[in-house]
Amino acid sequence: MLANIERDGHLMIRAMFLTVSAMVVALFWFLWNWKSSKNPMPPLPPGPRGLPFLGSLPLLGPNLHHEFSNLATIYGPIYKLQLGSKLCFVLSSPSIVKQVLRDQDTLFANRDPTIAAQIASYGCTDIAFGPYGPGWRRLRKVFMSHMLSKANLDASYALRKEEVLKSISHVYDKVGSPIDLGQFAFLTSINTVMRMLWGGTLEAENGADLGAEFRNVVAEIIEVLGKPNVSDFLTSLARFDVQGIARRMKQLQSMTEKIFDSAIERQKSEAVEKDEGLELKHERKDFLQILLELNDHEDGAKSITLQQLKALLLDIVVGGTDTTATMVEWVMAELIKHQDDLKKVQEELKEVVGLKNMVEESHIPKLHYLDAVIKETSRLHPALPLLAPHCPSQSTTIGGYNIPKGSTIFINIWAIHRDPNVWDNPLEFRPKRFLNDPSSNNFDYKGNKLEYLPFGSGRRMCAGLPLAEKMMIYVLASFLHSFEWRLPTDAKHDLQDKFGIVTKKMTPLIVIPTPRLSKLELYA
Repeated sequence: MLANIERDGHLMIRAMFLTVSAMVVALFWFLWNWKSSKNPMPPLPPGPRGLPFLGSLPLLGPNLHHEFSNLATIYGPIYKLQLGSKLCFVLSSPSIVKQVLRDQDTLFANRDPTIAAQIASYGCTDIAFGPYGPGWRRLRKVFMSHMLSKANLDASYALRKEEVLKSISHVYDKVGSPIDLGQFAFLTSINTVMRMLWGGTLEAENGADLGAEFRNVVAEIIEVLGKPNVSDFLTSLARFDVQGIARRMKQLQSMTEKIFDSAIERQKSEAVEKDEGLELKHERKDFLQILLELNDHEDGAKSITLQQLKALLLDIVVGGTDTTATMVEWVMAELIKHQDDLKKVQEELKEVVGLKNMVEESHIPKLHYLDAVIKETSRLHPALPLLAPHCPSQSTTIGGYNIPKGSTIFINIWAIHRDPNVWDNPLEFRPKRFLNDPSSNNFDYKGNKLEYLPFGSGRRMCAGLPLAEKMMIYVLASFLHSFEWRLPTDAKHDLQDKFGIVTKKMTPLIVIPTPRLSKLELYA
């Protein structure tokens, strides 16, 4: 009997324990739901359903900016994409973009570099892809104040002019024959940048022209940076490098390393000669000379490492050549299609410059219609239609949706620049939209108005903008003033594009130049 009583006591205690446990669990469940109801986790934005492992990758074609814009018409101005193992978000309205580039600019100031970009930038030790923080801010400040200051850019004008005049002379030699305008613009840009970096062409010990090799290497670096790499989205495959993109980029970086080392050695030799009182060819400081002085600087706040120096050199070369050449080609393509606008640009050049003179950079502030043409072309054909992706350093909320830490943010300026809610008749080429309306005068390349972002905005806006802007308008003004341009007979003119790190014309612009100036000796 005692055994029965003892057994019943144990059962009662057990029942009470279970009851209390259930009540505690119920209480915690109630408190959790109550807290969640007061501070609910925002949902993720809508988006297309993906396949296992691949996500939405199969939905995307070669022209991401077109695909992203089509998806925006279905899912709205902010939507999610699961691209392999990466959670991505695409933004395509100024009000949503404002929350990223203005309201939470610091939080979204990191990049999400591809594998190729990580290699090309020496492990993201540069400005374009480097992680946001005190080191990056210091590097950008040094870059802007010492290299791309107004004084330095003005001092290098003679070099820019000399290279543009050389290009005009080369075009004159091709008068009456078809030429690839984009290729000429690229050669003009990269030759100019090399002159500004280290004074001109380099020679190896065996007499080889390293300048020609460098042009080819840079062109391929730009091409490889723009190739879609499955390893960027399926990270489990990254170590296999299935497309060989990482392997090729390492080879290209090794080539640039050799050329940079040759330029650095020559610059140091010239510095020794200067110390010994020998006369040098160049009195103006090249960009490389400025960087080497910063590399040896005693002040830690101004010093940079040799690796950062080389990464900055590549930033300038890549950012200051292909973008400029591509926009020159797009502007010329639009003007050839819109002959009335071409006549207005050339009449303006005739009035401001005169047919007996070459264009000078001092003429540029007076070329209002050409400026409007370039802005309108940059609206329709932004060089980087998705900009460089941003990456939030912590989870946050955008447009009422949850944006997890470490996700990838694409800003689709191609869609914003063509949004009928923002622009009147957005698909038409109308340069006057940047002239007639007084409020339009606020549109510049600095991203002050989020409806127009050809070079980005905020902390990660293109650092090379001062140089790119000078190069682009000066090259265009010179080409348009010096020659008449027409398509070859029976050539079809199209404005289709192909996506890459810089979005180019699908087919190169082949044109035939004719001299326009009244003094032919100007072409010599």
